[in-house]
Amino acid sequence: MKYAVVTFGCRVNQADSLVIEDDLRARGGTATPPEQADVVVVNTCSVTASADQAARQTIRRIARANPSVRVIVTGCYATRRPGDVSALPNVVRVVSNATKDALVRTAASEIGLTTADRFGDGDGACGSTLQPGVAGRTALTLRVQTGCDEQCSYCIIPQTRGASRSRPVTRVLGDVQRAVAAGYKEIAVTGVHLGSYGRDLADGSSLAALLGGLAGVEHDVLFRISSLEPMDCTRDIVDCVARSPRLAPHFHLPLQHGSDAMLRAMRRPYTSSYYRRLIDDIRTALPHASVGSDIIVGFPGETPAQFAEMCAMLEEVPLTHLHVFPYSDRPGTDAARLQPKVDGRDIRERARAVRAIGEGMARRFRQSQVGRTVRALTVDDGQSVVTQNYLKLRIGTGFSRNEWVRVRVEGEHNGRVL
Repeated sequence: MKYAVVTFGCRVNQADSLVIEDDLRARGGTATPPEQADVVVVNTCSVTASADQAARQTIRRIARANPSVRVIVTGCYATRRPGDVSALPNVVRVVSNATKDALVRTAASEIGLTTADRFGDGDGACGSTLQPGVAGRTALTLRVQTGCDEQCSYCIIPQTRGASRSRPVTRVLGDVQRAVAAGYKEIAVTGVHLGSYGRDLADGSSLAALLGGLAGVEHDVLFRISSLEPMDCTRDIVDCVARSPRLAPHFHLPLQHGSDAMLRAMRRPYTSSYYRRLIDDIRTALPHASVGSDIIVGFPGETPAQFAEMCAMLEEVPLTHLHVFPYSDRPGTDAARLQPKVDGRDIRERARAVRAIGEGMARRFRQSQVGRTVRALTVDDGQSVVTQNYLKLRIGTGFSRNEWVRVRVEGEHNGRVL
């Protein structure tokens, strides 16, 4: 059976797709391009209207190029609008996020498996067939939590992912041992609301405690923390990262807006001044850390003055890169009912302005690293590396994927292995 897995959206979706891929490989599947596959699994995102559209377009394109293909669709869009998804060409099954971990089992007949095939426990565990390079990724993305109990006014994800659920520490550490045995040297720890890790387990688990356990792993492996809400990035977590060579000096802390009035409308549980202090604390503890953020522009009611307030804040806060999201209504969210809406042309112009600020941030950070010697992991074809603080540099030939090297940063986009 030839298969392909197409993934949209966040790192949690990437981690989910790796579990699906592991299940397919364990049952004799062979990865091929979607145009040649017997079965294509499309793991969708629904964070914006454009994410929904991208999934629809991709499914239609695959069906045109491969008329006999069987398409199985999962993820947030499939969970939010299963009827719309099932009507797309060649879709034979829609699998919700609630049963995504057991997708290969629940869709066995569509995939061509029999009941005699071996099935895993369906809890999202990292399996035995994954190795660096699977799905084109050198690092492993490991999901330790899913779901979200927060109620941000613009976000549909609590409805598509459900309540927060954490994987026990013992299972996470078991996944880590299997990943290290498979050859992985970098693991990105991710979750839908990563900072809530452990709260549902009622055994004293927390993200800080989990990171402490990962920091104590004896193997030469680097753990990179995925997106973390600002209110969950505690001093204990910052100190743990600063102390441990096992934890990458890299944070992604979504601000979403620089106006407190907008943050209240978004129902974000912090203020702009809190965020400023948090970034200052990280910079004090980890001067060379990469610290990225997410920004939403054009939220309902956003005035030119509030937008200017956010831009002024972004020019002052020492972040290193931005992901910019033009606001779009998500039916079923409170924000979809808010008025007044911002004109679409204004949203696009504001997005361009904030992206320009983000490009300046990234350029200044890259320039600040020139002359430093850093540890990095070779990726892709071995001609590039990703540093512990998340710079991607070209290094030339002579290396294979997944090697630790010492690199002198010689330019904004290039380095020399020492």
